[in-house]
Amino acid sequence: MTDLQRSLRSGIVCFIALSFSQLSIAQISRGGSPDWDVLLEDVPTFRMPAIDRMALAAEDAVTDTYKEVPWRFGVEFEVDLSPAQHGQWTVSANERIWRMQFDSPDALALSFYFDEFELPKGAKLFVWNAARTDFIGAFDHRNNKEWGSLAIGQTAGSSVVIEYHEPLNAAFEADLHIAQVVHAYRSVFRPEAVLENRGPYGNSGACNINVNCPEGIPWATESKSVALILQGGFAACTGALVNNTAQDGTPYFLTANHCLGNPNNWIYLFNHEIADCTGNTNSAPTSDVVSGGTLKASNAGSDFALVELSEAPPVSYNVQYAGWDATGENPSTVTGIHHPSGDVKKICFDEDGPNAQNAAGAAVWYINQWEDGVTEPGSSGSPLFDQNHRVVGQLYGGSAACSGSVNNGLVDYYGRFDVSWDGSSASTRLWDWLDPANSGVLILDGWPEGAVAYDVDAGVQVTGLPESIVCGVETISPGVTLTNMGLSDLVSATVNYSFNGAASQSIEWTGSLAQYESESIDLPALMVASGTNELEVWVENPNGAEDENAYNNASVGSFSSFSGPTVNYEMILTLDDYGSEVTWELRQLSQVLYTGGPYQDDLDGTEVALEWCLEAGCYTFEISDSYGDGLCCEYGEGGWEILDPQGNSVATGGEYTDEDQETFCTESVDVTSMDGVKLPLLYPNPANGEFMIQANQWRGGQWRCVDATGRQVALGKLGQGATNVGVQGWTPGVYFILLEHADQGAISLPLFVNE
Repeated sequence: MTDLQRSLRSGIVCFIALSFSQLSIAQISRGGSPDWDVLLEDVPTFRMPAIDRMALAAEDAVTDTYKEVPWRFGVEFEVDLSPAQHGQWTVSANERIWRMQFDSPDALALSFYFDEFELPKGAKLFVWNAARTDFIGAFDHRNNKEWGSLAIGQTAGSSVVIEYHEPLNAAFEADLHIAQVVHAYRSVFRPEAVLENRGPYGNSGACNINVNCPEGIPWATESKSVALILQGGFAACTGALVNNTAQDGTPYFLTANHCLGNPNNWIYLFNHEIADCTGNTNSAPTSDVVSGGTLKASNAGSDFALVELSEAPPVSYNVQYAGWDATGENPSTVTGIHHPSGDVKKICFDEDGPNAQNAAGAAVWYINQWEDGVTEPGSSGSPLFDQNHRVVGQLYGGSAACSGSVNNGLVDYYGRFDVSWDGSSASTRLWDWLDPANSGVLILDGWPEGAVAYDVDAGVQVTGLPESIVCGVETISPGVTLTNMGLSDLVSATVNYSFNGAASQSIEWTGSLAQYESESIDLPALMVASGTNELEVWVENPNGAEDENAYNNASVGSFSSFSGPTVNYEMILTLDDYGSEVTWELRQLSQVLYTGGPYQDDLDGTEVALEWCLEAGCYTFEISDSYGDGLCCEYGEGGWEILDPQGNSVATGGEYTDEDQETFCTESVDVTSMDGVKLPLLYPNPANGEFMIQANQWRGGQWRCVDATGRQVALGKLGQGATNVGVQGWTPGVYFILLEHADQGAISLPLFVNE
């Protein structure tokens, strides 16, 4: 990790927005105006250090080329200022007023972060420039946040005054402390912005398409859900409001996990767009702002983060809550709506449709090339819509960019919404928040436009299945949650279920459920099989009629079980300062058995101990760091270790970049014999150049070789005597040789290939 990368990371602490005289950011300000008549020479001035513009330009030339890095427009200065120790108080008949002036040479604008902000009722705070052409506010007690801080938007100019009015009879004295001042040094309020088609926060490439160009008109509704995220001196990312099954306007906001800093102090800017295709970007509104939000869930495995905004956008913002599709079905076409380089809202189109892949450790929709438009830094976290105008992912990264007036023909990838839907806990998945009724809905249209209410609509959801591997258990007793999603009361329905492909069974349910009410139905004990177990449930005949909405009529759940001999291994994970970057999984072939992370930050040295129940075989442990600096040793002394049943270490690590991977094998069963049956032999093992398969009992069958991810590498027939297999050109590591025969069945043996 470079010093520049780390400084960028530490700089993303608080969030601000830009404001200027006719395009001011208001953080839902409360009206009023400051006292313009005061003489500035009477106001104490705090002078900011000069910035090194040439050094900043050199850094920006590098970071502006990376989509995953926020687009910087300002320098953040840490300060320690409060009305109790700085500035000037004056007293009138009814109130006392505090003022302080800030002077930062050559700044295009200044903004402020209050790490302590609590105003009494009746108090007001304004920010205005020395030229008396621009101000924001008033902010009052309604701007107090439960976390006690507030990011204040930018004011144009290099000299700015903070002015606070407090009634003499206020219930308490305000708690105000300024911790940061941001000096905006580029792409803000510049006259050439009009000529160069720049937005107030950034400069996107010439091949981008304004969202209100003719191509974007069919997406006008979905566009209203999209907002720009501002943080500190960065036009950081994009995101979108998303609907939930209660359709109650809860302001859930979807963006990317890698965008996360502290959402409490983010600024969310809606409707920053121009009304036509090529108009003046300085006419784009910058007043529709919400300040702050609370992180509800995130996961690096699909690079998503879900934030609940501190307050719902007012009716005047005219926002939309986007619909979504969590089925995982491959879209035929996709559309992205975003803020490239912090610019006004843009749109891009992929007419070929993406495919599901893994990229940089995350499950993604992989876009080979945009047909029209591209994305850029600042677009990260922006929604990807399918052909049905539903969100299926959010931007993770890629190489797509403008090359002059056309795109460069390179790739982008978006974290998959269907993978984000499920996870190990409410803090790592979406469904707890976006399906509060636990209805089992996997497809939902937008709200308030596009919302559909059905008269007769029943939904089901599998419940009570084990969340981890089941060992030595013969039966389970899961359940079904039946939910009425319809307008009419649900009084009867047929609930069907099938376990591991067996003949379906039916339960005739009767009762009375109003809309969004649910009832749990217990299923009888079910026999557990070794391997993957799957329970499918579906509902029919609600109120004796045909269900008007088929999207939520079925639900499938699965879990894995080891019914044979097992052993208990232990994994001990020691966290560093940035646990939110860490995720891991344990696989056997391509099947993921156990997963973990992300974890909380600032827990350096904290140990997380987990027990794994494993059968005989070989396993691959993979741990990832979303920032690429591992667990040790620059920002904490973290690491991981795997212990066998006797407490012996079988694998350990911690110093890595993006990911670390180790393979180990359990020893509970002899690898050369089992129940008197002679097993095949692989030799030499580890292999150098070639290996032999000695498997006379499997003669006439076939062999297949797969790598640790389950990808097939090679295959062939098994004849009499030894079968010779060359491994020239194979990547060193662990592989699995699968022998398959109609009579003998199938068996898997580990093979290690040396460098």
